[in-house]
Amino acid sequence: MKRTRWPGRPAGEQPEQHYLIEPRALAGGGDVRHVFAFLLASGWQDIAKKGGPVAVRSPDRTVRVSYDPYAQPGGWTIHSAAQGQQAPWQAVLGPQTPVEIVAALTDSLVQPRSAHAPDAWAPLAGQRWKTGFDDRHFTATSPDGAAWLHFRQGQTGDAVWWSGARDQQGNGWSAQFTATIPLHLVAAFATALASPEPVMRPRGRVPHSTRIRTTSVSVLPWQLRAWQQARVTAARAATWARTWPAHPPSAAPRRARSPFARARARR
Repeated sequence: MKRTRWPGRPAGEQPEQHYLIEPRALAGGGDVRHVFAFLLASGWQDIAKKGGPVAVRSPDRTVRVSYDPYAQPGGWTIHSAAQGQQAPWQAVLGPQTPVEIVAALTDSLVQPRSAHAPDAWAPLAGQRWKTGFDDRHFTATSPDGAAWLHFRQGQTGDAVWWSGARDQQGNGWSAQFTATIPLHLVAAFATALASPEPVMRPRGRVPHSTRIRTTSVSVLPWQLRAWQQARVTAARAATWARTWPAHPPSAAPRRARSPFARARARR
């Protein structure tokens, strides 16, 4: 009997072993293209310099997202200049922050913003995180104790958002956001941090931790490409819809140039 091949599936591709990892906060960094490909497809500009960190800038030049795999400890830096009534803010995340959690924050930079400030703690409470409050600090900790989100205030009134995850061997990551970061970004970050959904990592990129649970899955390369392309296509479509009045009817969205032609993606 002749075997039917699904459209878009190259002949001869062999399945590759991947792992679904829970909890996602301890899954390791992942492929940084998950973050940058979406921003580029949303109209952001590649501003990386040769030999430097991967970096992109928003169309209005007010926000910069970079990932430095060369510096120690390296990781993510997101910086925004002041915009109207919004004060400047910054977020710094360690290199082992799962890209799915980073992307929740960076995706929100290009998505419509609600007129009402969200409750950044609600996603955590919805997943049964343990919360606590004293005179200056509000804390939330995951049920297994591996991940946390704190809002900490110093004696002089300065404040910072502090988050992260750590296993029993001390492996993990941490992140800090200035107190001026818009709350909808913290809420998006918290939602991804607390999500019970596992994330996928290829064989050889699974952290050595007794705190994680893994499920082996076989994935064809064309499936991975299709999932990645679906995310990029959605970003382009949303960007096109937002900017439609600025385009003549005959215009079409241009393909964003990727910085990965010269900067290798690393965990």
